[in-house]
Amino acid sequence: MLRHIAWDVGAAGVTRRLAERLEAPAILTRFSRLVIDPNRGEDDPTLVMKLYDGTIIPANRHADQAEVERRLNTFYRPYHIAYADLAGRRDDTVICAIHSFTPQLKGRAPRPWQVGVLYSHRDERLALPLIARFRQEGFCTGDNEPYSGHLDGDAIDRHALGPRRPNVLIELRHDLIATPEGQIAWADRLAPILADVLASTGL
Repeated sequence: MLRHIAWDVGAAGVTRRLAERLEAPAILTRFSRLVIDPNRGEDDPTLVMKLYDGTIIPANRHADQAEVERRLNTFYRPYHIAYADLAGRRDDTVICAIHSFTPQLKGRAPRPWQVGVLYSHRDERLALPLIARFRQEGFCTGDNEPYSGHLDGDAIDRHALGPRRPNVLIELRHDLIATPEGQIAWADRLAPILADVLASTGL
């Protein structure tokens, strides 16, 4: 439970500070993605992970469909109802998801990026200007790195792409935001950049 396989290290602290700086609402889960991954679609085979980064997840190993349904009703669906309600309060909602990524997976090369900007080819309105701005600021920035920014049925697909809301998913390397000080520092870097890009793009 202390590893990145269980939660996005530092993401909650960055999100709270960023919401404060931008005077924006935020929504967070209070359960581990090992219970059920709120960012996956309901029909995604990785919704309840049985093997993650070389580790067998004991409580998931024998989880049957009845157990998955119980977790959907207890954790996953209430989160998405709250997400939809929050996103639907205004007509000009922009969705910015904050995540973190591990600096290195087992047996893989170290990941060099400080920040990754993930997005779908279906809506690049916010992501591409943000990538350009991050690079201008000197951040080592991944363009749909360290992984692709779109899965059919995932949270962004459901709450942003489907309703045609501008969106971006920002991934921060978790060693940079593992402490409260790092979380505050990175949120304070991101906030004015996001505000400027939103203003310049008219989003």
